[in-house]
Amino acid sequence: MVARKFSVRHHESSFDVDYDTDDGVEVFKFQLFSLTSIPPDQLKIVSDDDHQRPVSDDSDLLSICDDLKLVSIEEELVSNSAKEQEELLKSDEELARMLQAEEEALLLQQYVVDDDGGDFENRLRPYITQVLMYEDPIRQDAARKIVPVEELEEKSFVALAKKISEPYLLDMIGIERFSRFCSLLRKIWKLIWFIFASPEGNFEPSIIEQRHAFLLQLLFWFKQSFRWVDAPPCDGCGNETTAIGMGAALPAEIQYGAHRVELYSTFIAFDVLIIFMCSSCKFCSRITRFPRYNDPLKLVETRKGRCGEWANCFTLYCRAFGYECRLILDFTDHVWTECFSQSLGRWMHLDPCEGIYDRPLLYEKGWDKKLNYVIAIAKDGVYDVTKRYTRKWHEVLSRRNIAREETVSSVLTKLTRECRRNFASEVLCALEDRDKSEMEALERFLHSADDSSVSLPGRQSGNKEWRILRSEIGADDNCSLSCSSCPVRVCIDEHVTIIYNAFSPVLSQIVENDISKSRAIEVLTSFKGILVDLRKAPYKTRRVSLNTNSNDGLKVLRQLVPSLGQLFDALFLKSKLDADGRLDIGLAGDPVKTSLSLPVVLDALDDMIHDLNSCNNLNRDSLSLPLLKLNRIHSGSVLASGEEIPFGIAISAFDGTRSSKWEEPNGAKGCWIIYKLADNQKLELVAYELMSANDVPERDPMNWVLQASGDGGSSWRLLDKQTSQMFENRFQRKTFKIKSTGFLSNAFRFRFLAVRDTSNPRFQIGSIDLYASSS
Repeated sequence: MVARKFSVRHHESSFDVDYDTDDGVEVFKFQLFSLTSIPPDQLKIVSDDDHQRPVSDDSDLLSICDDLKLVSIEEELVSNSAKEQEELLKSDEELARMLQAEEEALLLQQYVVDDDGGDFENRLRPYITQVLMYEDPIRQDAARKIVPVEELEEKSFVALAKKISEPYLLDMIGIERFSRFCSLLRKIWKLIWFIFASPEGNFEPSIIEQRHAFLLQLLFWFKQSFRWVDAPPCDGCGNETTAIGMGAALPAEIQYGAHRVELYSTFIAFDVLIIFMCSSCKFCSRITRFPRYNDPLKLVETRKGRCGEWANCFTLYCRAFGYECRLILDFTDHVWTECFSQSLGRWMHLDPCEGIYDRPLLYEKGWDKKLNYVIAIAKDGVYDVTKRYTRKWHEVLSRRNIAREETVSSVLTKLTRECRRNFASEVLCALEDRDKSEMEALERFLHSADDSSVSLPGRQSGNKEWRILRSEIGADDNCSLSCSSCPVRVCIDEHVTIIYNAFSPVLSQIVENDISKSRAIEVLTSFKGILVDLRKAPYKTRRVSLNTNSNDGLKVLRQLVPSLGQLFDALFLKSKLDADGRLDIGLAGDPVKTSLSLPVVLDALDDMIHDLNSCNNLNRDSLSLPLLKLNRIHSGSVLASGEEIPFGIAISAFDGTRSSKWEEPNGAKGCWIIYKLADNQKLELVAYELMSANDVPERDPMNWVLQASGDGGSSWRLLDKQTSQMFENRFQRKTFKIKSTGFLSNAFRFRFLAVRDTSNPRFQIGSIDLYASSS
């Protein structure tokens, strides 16, 4: 660690910045952001001398001069430096080469491609019949009956309340930027969101926002409820099977569109058969049939298959809930769904097999697919949407050898006209306008650069051997959707602090009434059971009623009801205790706020019961960390070295629940997270807690340092250092007291230096809680 003092000039102002050079330029930019309000990704740093040497992200901070100058991107755009002109020239040259390659591919088509579009048309016609099934009320009703609608509604409202998706959706703008100007707009919008985002979350979403959030929850639910089939288990013994060929479809199978039937058996190899016979083992000789059903009505019942069945069934679910959707056919053997998002104002890619949405470059960039034709089929037409899924159109064109481009266009126009044969004129006008807008957008963004900060995974569905055989495994089989440069995010976690504080009167009354540790655990366990029942109830009408005279634990709980008032308020619940001991608990406010808070309370109760078990003497002296968690810091903003999108984002470490975590895809050998207090307040940090995540102990932090800043990140002070820490269990909390007190801070930085096993590239942490002094 080497500390340096830089003198940084910006316009007429100068700043002296103390900095640890080990942290690199990226963190240095964040410090400058806190001083100048210029976002890190808009900062350009140059030496403040005659040479004006730029400081890049990989510059060595030990070797650069002490005097620096800041230039924002906006200023740089105005200056139009020679270097920028050179970069723009290179970009233009690259675009010219791509356009030349497209012209050559089109010219080659004229000589090597048959102009008859019959084969192309024949591949599409069966899917037109298939998508019309999605309009059948009987099929839609069958699909809706399977979906836990209220559960998904609750999850979607909670996601909106946490504002989890908003920065992610803003990142989508970045993917579709088509010029440097659009890139600049993206950054400005991200900053505007950071400055003006309401810390309370979105508890009154519009219908459009609700429907968008519900669609995503439907996708995630479907991913968990539908089963991928590599080889079906034996119908007779349940053992693994191996493919032995194809069979003739039975009438009952043909009825639901299964014209192809795969056959499987538990043994086919001669040497395996000999082993079974020699050991006098009984084995199953039954043939297992796997019909490839095309009727989504049957798939709603079976809920199993491969990508064809997954996309077919999921598209029906989307139509059943009124979403405008299309089945997407990739001629290189994959199928997925597109839905029109009113929230985004465009068609959105959804892959139910992977559980990924709005990542159209997943296949070309992640799976390394060599795309040719990607066709959208809907009730109102057939569309060539290949350009949405590629940034290498000149290469794709060279592989489009089924029909010439003008023939493809003619066939699609013909099929679309047939689909719209009976449409009203006003509907036709609206569709034509939307078609025109979509085609213009596809052309506009075709040659834009994709967001290089987002890494896309290879295929995850299907066994590894099958994925390797299809060359869809991508560059890294362990990769998942991730972002190496995450935006600043605001924590929606004030309710967590309120809940932690609300346990104080409960524990105080337990101590004052001299309730034994074992009885206190019994009472809290009973209370947890009540809340579990409450959580299982429909979220809009949550209510539970019980007789507190039924056992000794509930009798003691009845005595604690007055002290539970603050906790009930935190849960937006009300309680009523009758003279006969009947306790009624129900909603007292917004049911979404109760849904947001219940998981936090249940996890906090688990921790409290665990800490009580570890407590030697339950008395007033024990009412401190880790048993009692007072003065938790909340509602700050977070920036991290990286994050997993959409389920491992940085603020997941501060939401108070075990079901989430912050995951850094490349953080095993070093990563960082900065927490900046809201409203420029300054607090004294006296303790912090880390909790291990749900799985993969190898990703647990082992070595780290915690630093604090009193000037928004200009300079840092070491508060704590830990080495060789081990989390023995999942969801295990470790509490660390700060020895050097009295320092008022408005920002904190964790530098995680290593995980338990650095051969695994990832870092993860279940939660981070920061505690301030009572003053």
